[in-house]
Amino acid sequence: MSALAPASIAATSPVAAPSASAKPRPAPPAPVERKAARTPLLQQPRVQRVMYPSLVGVVLVALWQGLVTAMELPPYLVPSPYLMMQTLVTDWVPLGMALLVTLKITVLSFVVATIAGVLISFLFVQSKLIETALFPYAVLLQVTPIVAVAPLIIIWVKNPTAAMVVCAALVALFPIISNTTLGLRSIEPDLQSYFKLNRATRWQQLVRLRIPSALPYFFGGLRISSGLALIGAVVAEFVAGTGGSGAGLAYQILQAGFQLNIPRMFAALLLISLTGVALFVLMAWLTKLALGSWHASELSQD
Repeated sequence: MSALAPASIAATSPVAAPSASAKPRPAPPAPVERKAARTPLLQQPRVQRVMYPSLVGVVLVALWQGLVTAMELPPYLVPSPYLMMQTLVTDWVPLGMALLVTLKITVLSFVVATIAGVLISFLFVQSKLIETALFPYAVLLQVTPIVAVAPLIIIWVKNPTAAMVVCAALVALFPIISNTTLGLRSIEPDLQSYFKLNRATRWQQLVRLRIPSALPYFFGGLRISSGLALIGAVVAEFVAGTGGSGAGLAYQILQAGFQLNIPRMFAALLLISLTGVALFVLMAWLTKLALGSWHASELSQD
């Protein structure tokens, strides 16, 4: 009797076995995937980065045109934007040729400054003693006015183009040295200890640790240096005083000033400004191409 009691209790227990008449519960419905709401075109960051500066530019140009027309200012004082653009179209042949000359000097000086700045930075990072001894002379190059040094360089270097390239490269050199050296020094101490623990050579530390850490700083220096190379090229052209068909935009500005052709002067200044903006945009694009997939400065959406 006692042996059958547990069996009878188990048979009469409500949780012992499922009822034959019980139906299985239906599976919960699958969640409906909602499509992500598409951001309106005017609220996209890329569109805003182009639209807002363009709107400000249109307002400024319209205000400029309205003031010149309302005050009846003569063209030899302040030309209107319409007259400036008209002069740019009519005088495009000499201005375009001068732009190519200035652009050639700018690109050459920028390449020279980049190569020299990176090599000097690699030298500085090898020893703190070398950086301490030589870095003040890099600062000396930065604070020395290029207008004071350019006549000597033009005398020492017989080729006018090479002399202007050297002058412009000296102007663009310091940002690359400063930023690249700072980037090569700005490495994680834990990573540096890990490389030393694995007995990495100086070359391995430079290629695999310091250079990737320095890339954001290096591209920041490139953005600054590209504009300085253009400024240095124009200043070198002013000091060199080259003329003729092989002259740059600086000669066009001087010639227009002597002739009181102020619309042409403004057109040349517009070309210099647009060239500087194009160089900055190109450097920003290269930065995005190199850092956009991994560095926080390019991944941030703010």
